[in-house]
Amino acid sequence: MERISTAMPNNDMSFYLRRRERDIAHIQNKIASQTRLPELADDPIGASHAVRYASHLTRLEQFEQNTHIAREHYNHLDGFLGEAVDIVQKLRELAVKGANGVWTADDTAMMGIEVNELLKELVSIANASGPNGKYLFTGDRALTEPFRIVEGSVERIGEDAPLRVEYRGAGATRSIEIADGAEAALDVPGSRAFWAERMQIASARDATSYQVAEGNTAIYVDGVEIPLSAGDDVNAIIAKINDSSAPVKAYLDVETQGLALEGADPHLVTLEDRAGSTVLQDLGLTRGNSVQGAANWAPDARVSGGSLFDVAIALRDALLRGDHNYVGGQALGAVDGALGNLNTQRNVVGSRHERAEIVWARHNTQIGNVTASLDREAGLDLASAALELGMMDMAHRATLQSAARILPPTLLDFLR
Repeated sequence: MERISTAMPNNDMSFYLRRRERDIAHIQNKIASQTRLPELADDPIGASHAVRYASHLTRLEQFEQNTHIAREHYNHLDGFLGEAVDIVQKLRELAVKGANGVWTADDTAMMGIEVNELLKELVSIANASGPNGKYLFTGDRALTEPFRIVEGSVERIGEDAPLRVEYRGAGATRSIEIADGAEAALDVPGSRAFWAERMQIASARDATSYQVAEGNTAIYVDGVEIPLSAGDDVNAIIAKINDSSAPVKAYLDVETQGLALEGADPHLVTLEDRAGSTVLQDLGLTRGNSVQGAANWAPDARVSGGSLFDVAIALRDALLRGDHNYVGGQALGAVDGALGNLNTQRNVVGSRHERAEIVWARHNTQIGNVTASLDREAGLDLASAALELGMMDMAHRATLQSAARILPPTLLDFLR
């Protein structure tokens, strides 16, 4: 015979009430967290899938944001490069016009003054900054103004005019990650976008008997590290430079028998020794690493191939002195070279923008797909959850009412 004590109904009722309250709390947590998996123990396999989907979704959203940043950056670059192309077109028109010998000296001088104003605007474009206040054409030195005008007196111009324009931007090109293992270059350095001619740097020192004195050293050509070994002669150095990814061609100058470099395309060629090394300095190409850029060349090195600003200054000066032959020959050719390079760089930016658009669209599609997968694994049907909560609440109230009638009276009932 089973013995039932007077405490058993009370204990059983309390047990089932607590379990019902736990179920109600659990469904409330699901509604509050908007997920059917507030705890991993609810569905371990589904939870593991949901965690992977959530992690992948976070990465995709970051890549989408990075791609959007790249698209906006390319839009700004293309806009300013387009303005520069328009100005160089005007320079070309003035060069063609000024090459005609029918104009008087005063007429060509007025053209020169116009070129001077266009030159100033070109420098302003080259020093343009984006919405974040960082310069667009200065590489990873985004807070350094890329070009600096050195002014002085120029005959037939009533105010100080640019004598030369120095490039101060340097460093690597910034990039941004737009997908797993894929990066997009953001910058077009001013040393490439605003260059007109292929540079040539030739040392005046005979290098036929030169050998690298110390091992484990290196030189940097356009930022590309080129390791050198003890005993390397000039031919070995030339071979290593030509085998590297640096966009230059090295050779031995016929006249001086010194090391010479020529850019593969219009850009500012930069040279630097590794700290503690003096290879380039000993070869007569640089005067040390204290100054970067064009001012780093050895005083006796032969350097040719200038920037767009050098071309504009030369055109201005030729027009001011009425040199029709120079304007129609060398100056016009240099302007055409600068215009071609600007269009090339603009095409590069356009290609990058097109890639960013494709990647951005792909990320948007993937985000939708991954979100759907995550919702399938961890998403909560609010209507069903609300209905379930209402049914539980109704059952809980009914249980409480039944317990109040069934449970035996206690001493408290008699004290009322």
